[in-house]
Amino acid sequence: MDTAPEDGNTSLPSLSRQFSSEEINMDLTMCGLLIERAEELAQLYREHGNWNEVEQVWFEERLSNRSTRGSSRKIFRVLTSRFKNAPSSLPNPRDLPVVLNECETTRDKAQVLYFYLVADDGLVRYAVHEYGRRLLEGQTNALDFSNESLTTILDQFEYADGSSFDYADSTTERWCEGFRAVMRKIGVLEDQQSVLGTSPSVGKIPLLVSMGYSYRRNKNNWFESPTGHLYLLQPKNRWQELYDRAASTEAWEYLDLHGELQLRPTDGPYSWIGKEGEI
Repeated sequence: MDTAPEDGNTSLPSLSRQFSSEEINMDLTMCGLLIERAEELAQLYREHGNWNEVEQVWFEERLSNRSTRGSSRKIFRVLTSRFKNAPSSLPNPRDLPVVLNECETTRDKAQVLYFYLVADDGLVRYAVHEYGRRLLEGQTNALDFSNESLTTILDQFEYADGSSFDYADSTTERWCEGFRAVMRKIGVLEDQQSVLGTSPSVGKIPLLVSMGYSYRRNKNNWFESPTGHLYLLQPKNRWQELYDRAASTEAWEYLDLHGELQLRPTDGPYSWIGKEGEI
């Protein structure tokens, strides 16, 4: 049977120098996961099928409150960017209402929406990636989300041309606050005062999304380096448990391929979406 790799057999190269300055922004300072609004936008997209109509409906419903129109426009831009730019390694945004409806808790919904944030926001992905590297290396206090720790990570970031991270201290501090807010939503940080996190428990639906994301990101060695599990800050000693949980569903199974048991989707990685009955 496939087993999760032993310590030392998995590496995760840094994402530093992988992004141009045009790909990096501080949108997290104005818009976190916003679960209810993201869910509302996904539902509108499922109903109307195109973002122009979604935008019209979204702002028509907010015309009576002029004071929030500017804020709504910023939120709309950021949240829809996450859906518009969703890679094929994630469920199609049209299917998100179905996926989110299957979630058992708000935290499960947050963990699903978190993947769309990470996929769309280069700076968030860089930072999450660095925390995944820390976990793999077994660093002490690997999940330290204090301003000092986050700033150290950001200071190590370089654009593709070799230039350094260059935002004002006040903006960076707000970004750190936004990053911690995301970590609270997905269950890594306990409360607003906490800065030291723990690997969160993962519900069935975010687990299946994490599996699909890992599998589609890199089919050749996804099992040895499951990007989704790393981005959900799951240490290596949990991977086998997560694989076995996935195999206990109808969506994934262990197959005997050339005399070796391997874990594969039963059909497509997201074929479970919308199917009647127990997943």
